[in-house]
Amino acid sequence: MSFELTILGCNSAIPTNHRKPTAQLLNIGEQFFLIDCGEGTQLQLRKYKIKMQSIQHIFISHLHGDHYFGLIGFISTMHLLGRVKELNIYAPSELKEIIYIQLAASKTELRFPLFFHEFGFDEPELLMENNELIVQTIPLNHSLPCCGFLFKEKLKPRRMRKEKIQEFNISPEFIPSIKAGGDYILNDGTVLSHIELTRGAQLPRSFAFCSDTKYYEKIIPQISGTDMLYHEATFLDELKERANQTFHSTAKDAATIALKSNVGKLIIGHYSQRYYDLNPLLFEARSIFSETYLALEGEKFDVKRKYDPDS
Repeated sequence: MSFELTILGCNSAIPTNHRKPTAQLLNIGEQFFLIDCGEGTQLQLRKYKIKMQSIQHIFISHLHGDHYFGLIGFISTMHLLGRVKELNIYAPSELKEIIYIQLAASKTELRFPLFFHEFGFDEPELLMENNELIVQTIPLNHSLPCCGFLFKEKLKPRRMRKEKIQEFNISPEFIPSIKAGGDYILNDGTVLSHIELTRGAQLPRSFAFCSDTKYYEKIIPQISGTDMLYHEATFLDELKERANQTFHSTAKDAATIALKSNVGKLIIGHYSQRYYDLNPLLFEARSIFSETYLALEGEKFDVKRKYDPDS
C-alpha cells in the first residue's frame, strides 16, 4: 500500500516565479489528503497530474493566507467540474464563515456536500479515523493559533505463513482468528500457537506535518519516532532573532527537533523569498540531522513498508 507525499508548494508568505506557497498531497493507499492549500494549489495539482476530484479531505493548519488562499478557487473548480461526492475540511473554526461568505457573494450553490470540522489548539485532537489510519492535530507555537497534523497507520495483524496453511490444511474460516492472535487446534488435540503460524506484522507508517512554528520542544513526545517529518525552516540560523520575532524556525531548529524526536526523515520547507539558493538551508540542517531533504515542488517522498522481525 502506498504512503507517498508530493510537494505542491514550498515557499513562505510570498510566492515567487519558482516557488508557490505551502501545499502538500499525501497518498495513503489511494486515500488522498491535501495539507494546506496556498495560492495556486489547483494549478500545481494539474501540473503534476493529480486528480483533484480524488481528494476527499483537506487539512488547513492556520489562517495565514499563504496556507489557505487557494481553497476557494479549488472548491469552485471542483463544483464547476461537476463534483457530487462530499468534501471534508479540517480547519480553524473561522474558515467556515470565510468560505461561505465567498460562495454567497458569487451566488454559488455547491453541487456537493461540504463539511467543516473545526479543531482547537491547546491539546492534540483526533480529527479523523477509519479502518486504516488516524489523523491527529499537533498544536504548534505561531503568531496565530496553528496546528500541524500527524497521519499514522493503524497496526496491521500478523501475516499467515502460507507454508503452514498448506502443511496443516488450515481452513480459510480459521485464518482471521489466527491472525488476530488465536491458536489453532489439530484433530489430534495438538495446539499450534499463533506465533508459530504467522509472520511479523506490518509496522504502521507515519507522517508529521509541522506547519508554521517557532522552535517548540513540546511537540517532541507526539512526533517521536515518526517515519517522516515535515518541519518549516523559513530562515538560516544567522537570522534566528528574525525567526523568533515572526514565530518561525530556522533550518537548525528543524534539524534539532528531528534529531531529538528520532524521526526517520526530515523534509524542510516554507522558505523565505530571500533565498533563491536553498542549499545553505539544506547544509545547515544536515550538519545536525543527516537525513534532511528539501521540499521542492514536484518532489515525492515515499515511506517504505516495514515488518516486525519474525518470531
